Amino acid sequence: MKTKATKKSEIKKSWHLINAQDKILGRLSSRIALLLMGKSKPYYTSHLDCGDYVVVTNVAKVKVTGKKRAQKMYYRHSGYPGGFKEITFAQQQALDPRKIIRHAVSGMLPKNKLRSPRLARLKIFVDEKHPYKNKLGKKDAKN
Repeated sequence: MKTKATKKSEIKKSWHLINAQDKILGRLSSRIALLLMGKSKPYYTSHLDCGDYVVVTNVAKVKVTGKKRAQKMYYRHSGYPGGFKEITFAQQQALDPRKIIRHAVSGMLPKNKLRSPRLARLKIFVDEKHPYKNKLGKKDAKN
């Protein structure tokens, strides 16, 4: 028997719809990261981008456990002295809840050249409306 190497032409990308309403942030993010990487596919290869497109809706209603709503912090720095900024989960959810999902999924993807193209296939929407209804299959819409 010989091991067959996957070629770019053999990779098939499908679309997945995920409703984030009342889902736990970490469990949801790990599921999204696996779909973006394509690890569930039989022809998965780590050096090729085998992942699928993922559309996430209702991200404003995602939940966290424990006291994370008030205690979980997001940090950034402008690069200038005194440019350190921090914001809580609740404040970020009120400002732009899409950044919460993108940050969590980005942290779960491998830190290599495939990270940016994988994140580009992640489509995040605050409510249920999205322009990708015609690309989603009937079996994917039930997730």
